[in-house]
Amino acid sequence: MTEELQKKAALVTGASSGIGEAAVRALRADGWTVFAVARRAERLAALERDTGAVAIPADIAEDDDVSRLLAQVTGAGGIDTLINIAGGARGADKVGDATTEDWEWMYRVNVLGTMKLTRAFLPMLRATGEGTVLNLTSTAGLEAYEGGGGYNAAKFGQHALTNALRLEEADHNVRVIEVAPGLVQTEEFALNRLGDAQAAGKVYQGVEKPLTAEDVADVVRYAVTLPHHVNLDQIVIRPVAQAGTHKLIRKS
Repeated sequence: MTEELQKKAALVTGASSGIGEAAVRALRADGWTVFAVARRAERLAALERDTGAVAIPADIAEDDDVSRLLAQVTGAGGIDTLINIAGGARGADKVGDATTEDWEWMYRVNVLGTMKLTRAFLPMLRATGEGTVLNLTSTAGLEAYEGGGGYNAAKFGQHALTNALRLEEADHNVRVIEVAPGLVQTEEFALNRLGDAQAAGKVYQGVEKPLTAEDVADVVRYAVTLPHHVNLDQIVIRPVAQAGTHKLIRKS
């Protein structure tokens, strides 16, 4: 393990489950200092015990929580890498049947949460001279599909935010990376979106080897560990069975 790698420090949101938790584990295995952030304190505490990450319970869409989070991370030595993984989907309604509360929630956690945390930590990232922001978006932010309007809108917004940020922060030598996964089977994403275990199971039914949280986390780890002058602007990752947004191979 090199001295340069040992100095690396990252904040990972959405760390209580799924891709966020897997990213914390992957970075800690590589020797990074990791601040693990999510709302569920008990799950973060377990992750802290398992990995040695620093658990900080917080809601990234709440201004007071973001201010407290910034103060705690600053007091603990700061970071050079911000990994925005927190997000999610609710509902699969068509636009004509849209539930306002679901759309507002998706915009809040995917777009406003990313913006608020990035805005708070940018001065710190700039000051390092080689800061990195990685935003986990989705292929839902690249191509729309029926029943995905709310999630599409939120992820398209996060995708656009990421592109603008890359242009704005190049002068500060802050690299900005987007990782856009397709079908990833995690314990909570489809269940939280659909609210029913049977319906959630059908999302992955018949799909041979959908992506796992660990697959995506390994890509995240790779992207932020590359020499700083190498910027992977956008990485689209799908299982082989998902050749495109509208082509998914299911076996009976």
